[in-house]
Amino acid sequence: MATQGKGGLKRSKPNYIFSIIGVALVLFIMGIMGWFFLNVKQAGNLYKEDIRFSAYLRTLNKDTISQIQQFITQRAYAKEVIYINKDKAKEIWNKQSNEDWAKFLTENPLPESIDFHAKAEYVNKDSMEKISNELLGLYGNQITDLQYPKDLVNNLDEKAKVYGLAFLVISIILCAVVIFSIDNTIRLAMFSNRFLIKTMQMVGATRGFITRPMDIKAVVNGCISGLVAVALLFSLIQWVENQIPELKTIDDIRQTMMLFGGMILLGVGISLLSTHRSVIKYLKMKLDELY
Repeated sequence: MATQGKGGLKRSKPNYIFSIIGVALVLFIMGIMGWFFLNVKQAGNLYKEDIRFSAYLRTLNKDTISQIQQFITQRAYAKEVIYINKDKAKEIWNKQSNEDWAKFLTENPLPESIDFHAKAEYVNKDSMEKISNELLGLYGNQITDLQYPKDLVNNLDEKAKVYGLAFLVISIILCAVVIFSIDNTIRLAMFSNRFLIKTMQMVGATRGFITRPMDIKAVVNGCISGLVAVALLFSLIQWVENQIPELKTIDDIRQTMMLFGGMILLGVGISLLSTHRSVIKYLKMKLDELY
């Protein structure tokens, strides 16, 4: 009898291998979706920051032009602020139109300008109106107009709102699915050990004595699952970027590392919560209810 009892306890020892693999796979799928959304967002930001804004100048005074250029450079929205003189403006026009107007015109009619790119978060209708009003309000006598592709900016702004809402909904659904899947995986692993938990309680073990080692094991297993998922995702990212080298130009290492950290924390947090909740549940149940 004693031998059978010991054998029963041995057989009832937790087997966490499948639990670790299951959690790792769920985290891996979540990581793929997260990395995809990060790249879409980064690609959109790069596209926004490629839009050129031109403040056309009325003045030809070099000191005044330098002052305006310095003012724009110091603003939080500005990137790559450059002064475009008439010769440079002609060169840009000829390059874009593939035609040299010198065959038809003797004078250069293009105005000088200060061109800049704006940071992605400022490329929207409201921000650009504020920027335009600020520059024309301060330098209305020196700047004739601030021009940019307004239809494109407005279109990007509207699409960003729609895609942002869609991303929020998908993120909420994805997080719910991930949490539910991991919770079920952990609860199934703990279900096979319900008699072991109850036996420890019946021989006088305190609740803390029973839950503490299982909670610690849950943290370790969650960390292992997270690291496995991160390793799989990292390998996938490397393979994809080797197949599509253009992705390397939009890869944000800081955000990717935050994604990796989030995967590990999510694995640890849900594993710990699910394990602890399952143990407490079985401790509160009567022996007959375990069958």
